[in-house]
Amino acid sequence: MDTTSRETKPLGAWRFFAYSAIGIVMFFVPVTIGESSTILLDHIVTAIRTYLAPVVPFIVLALILVGAVRPFLTGSWKSSVTKGIFSFLNIVGLVVAILILTSPPAWLAAEDIGPFLWDKLVIPVGLIVPVGAIFLALLVGYGLMEFIGVLVQPIMRPVFRTPGRSAIDAVASFVGSYSLGLLITNRVYKEGKYTAREATIIATGFSTVSATFMIVVAKTLDLMDHWLLYFFFTLAVTFIVTAITVQIPPLRMIKDDYYPSATPQPEEKVTKNRLGVAWREAKATLRETPSLGVNLWSNLRDGLLMASSILPSILSVGLIGLLLAKFTPIFDFLGYIFVPFTWVTQLSDPILAGKASALGLVEMFLPATQVAGSEDLVLRFTIAVVSVSGIIFFSAMVPSILATEIPIGVGTLVVIWFERVVLTILIAAPLAHLLL
Repeated sequence: MDTTSRETKPLGAWRFFAYSAIGIVMFFVPVTIGESSTILLDHIVTAIRTYLAPVVPFIVLALILVGAVRPFLTGSWKSSVTKGIFSFLNIVGLVVAILILTSPPAWLAAEDIGPFLWDKLVIPVGLIVPVGAIFLALLVGYGLMEFIGVLVQPIMRPVFRTPGRSAIDAVASFVGSYSLGLLITNRVYKEGKYTAREATIIATGFSTVSATFMIVVAKTLDLMDHWLLYFFFTLAVTFIVTAITVQIPPLRMIKDDYYPSATPQPEEKVTKNRLGVAWREAKATLRETPSLGVNLWSNLRDGLLMASSILPSILSVGLIGLLLAKFTPIFDFLGYIFVPFTWVTQLSDPILAGKASALGLVEMFLPATQVAGSEDLVLRFTIAVVSVSGIIFFSAMVPSILATEIPIGVGTLVVIWFERVVLTILIAAPLAHLLL
């Protein structure tokens, strides 16, 4: 009787259809407004940047200030060496933000340094994470994640060693952004629905840049005539590389432990009546979901805290990476590590391809700038795929991961990045020779 009363309580099953539909439309349905065709969430962020332009920098600065002082107020900076280092780097990020908004020195005012960090990374991430978090409550809070998870479980578990529910993460990352994908992953991990290994696989294997940013890469490398091929090819290669990396160290060696304070909620293995079980799981989530207001506020709070943790790191770690790339030969040398792979796959300029691949560790857009002038379509196409499939980059992705509760260190992230780049070159280049 208790179960029946809970299933038929007010605000019941209709929430699954209504709220999930709104979430799907916001994240997955491109809409043309003016001359721009993108998802509604992106339109909202663009509108905020346009109509609140004088206020936005100060909102973002406030988030950076919170992110810089919070570790010292809570004492979290003492929890580990990595946390301590990044806490002090956050102070550096706050100083950089103040300089950018007041009177930056000439080296910081250079278009490809300060303005690039602020306009292309800090402002978009500072807005899309908290705004996206609001609608994220509708997408993942009312049973859709569990419903889809049961249906795709036969694919996700054997191929990627993750629960079926992680499929939502993968799609949200490709059409939204890596920051939104990480927001989903972190929330679900803390709820006890992912283990540490599963959360790390999802964060480093699915949380790549969005389709909208892929358009920027395609335009830069003159690939828009091959846009559909580039998009679906990159999607396939990214997930194939993820399927391989989960079978080898370091991902294979990460412990399958749940978040320390969470009640483990492993995904039930379904062998029959899959649709019925999917609906049962969705209803179970509905019964536990708080009111709409509480859910939206909880997600907005998480989004604001995550944005405040990410932004100062982007301005410090990202700045260091860009300066190293611009003023030192370190990435020229690092690029030689990839030359054997770019040579064996017969790319026309293996040294240039190697350097471009290495620069992806700093910022995913930098590889495109290196080969933009090349006349070789196969080279441009391959590097365009590498820049997305590599996933991990220090200007924003690494600080975003470290801002979550997912237990993964910088060294492990660099090793995973190296594996992903090598595998992407070995898979993408030969296929590009055949298809182009």
